[in-house]
Amino acid sequence: METTAGAMSGVRVVDLTSVFMGPWATQMLGDLGADVIKVEAPDGDCTRSIGPCGEANLGPLFLGLNRNKRSIVLDLKRPAGREALLRLVEDADVLAYNIRPQSMERLGLDYDTLARINPRLVYVGMFGFSQRGRYAPQGAYDDLIQAATAVPEVVGMAGEGAPRYVPLTIADRSVGTYAFGVICAALFARERSGVGQRVDVPMFETMVSHVLGDHLYGETFVPAKGSFGYPRLLSAQRRPYRTSDGYACCVIYTDHQWHAFLRVVGKEDLYHSDPRLKSIATRTAYVNELYSMVSDEIASRTTHEWRVVLGEADIPFFKLHTLESLLDDPHLKEIGFFRETDHPAVGRIREIAMPSEWRGGTERKHRHAPGLGENSREILRETGYAEAEIDSLMSSGASCEPASVPPATAEHNVS
Repeated sequence: METTAGAMSGVRVVDLTSVFMGPWATQMLGDLGADVIKVEAPDGDCTRSIGPCGEANLGPLFLGLNRNKRSIVLDLKRPAGREALLRLVEDADVLAYNIRPQSMERLGLDYDTLARINPRLVYVGMFGFSQRGRYAPQGAYDDLIQAATAVPEVVGMAGEGAPRYVPLTIADRSVGTYAFGVICAALFARERSGVGQRVDVPMFETMVSHVLGDHLYGETFVPAKGSFGYPRLLSAQRRPYRTSDGYACCVIYTDHQWHAFLRVVGKEDLYHSDPRLKSIATRTAYVNELYSMVSDEIASRTTHEWRVVLGEADIPFFKLHTLESLLDDPHLKEIGFFRETDHPAVGRIREIAMPSEWRGGTERKHRHAPGLGENSREILRETGYAEAEIDSLMSSGASCEPASVPPATAEHNVS
């Protein structure tokens, strides 16, 4: 197969992000070939120490968010550490950060300062709130943004229970994914204009657009023509259906799917006689009753039986996975979605593939998630520091490196 360089090959990213949102965005850039230089404080990204192998600063969350990056330690509160960062910025395409802009200003790393050094720099901040409103100075985490954007209320409404958070870092990963797209768009704009720019990606506003995109509903109109909340999503019956031997999902949504389902269960006459089934509008209005009817029918047969008959009827159906069974999914096995590799510091690990598929073929480089400061010395050399200068940075605490660097962490080709 013909291969091409990664789509982001040749792009250098100075990555000041940590925890979830920012590292998720920059890992996607690295997966596509960008040279992502992860700049860490001397104590490192806090996710390094979470979970198994956290004592080695390579816990599972860190491993899953920081492959295809190089790590350099710089104490940005020290003049020498800040100076090293400024020298990195000179040849960078992107600077990404997810601390509050006020902190960047205190460090002398605001956009205006860096743009004078490198006018082509794309300077992207991922943080809690737009800097044009009263919430601007506030910090934010996933749970806080979920609460601020009514996600727990919506979950509670759908489950007829108390508000609760979605048990995923849904805000961090959603906003990080959006930031990835924004960074790519800003680089494209720079190719046309020749100059970079500052782009802010606030979590609050991004997630408000997600939530109200579904649930503004009747309040879309002025005056309102109904209440908040898309009824189908809020239905207490919108959940995996219990079969006679497990759980499964089937989606009966269109006219064709409802007609086909009722034919399968021997109630085709209802399609023409029941006014609740007249259109998608009436089905939405009576969604609880109709989903309850489907639930009663699904309980009468095994999961395998439903897979066969609903598949023949062209109705989307899937057995409910557990986290354990997901790892054993035959489709994911066929496409090699999970890959086991040997990390030189922590041994055998399982990695999740980049989900996009490039039909022209790609030659991808692969780096294991780096140890803290693993690449400090090589990055400083690339930036123009002499060995004596690097030694001085190390001895002063402005930078550091591990006592020993495993040789196997260098990049290698993967299929």
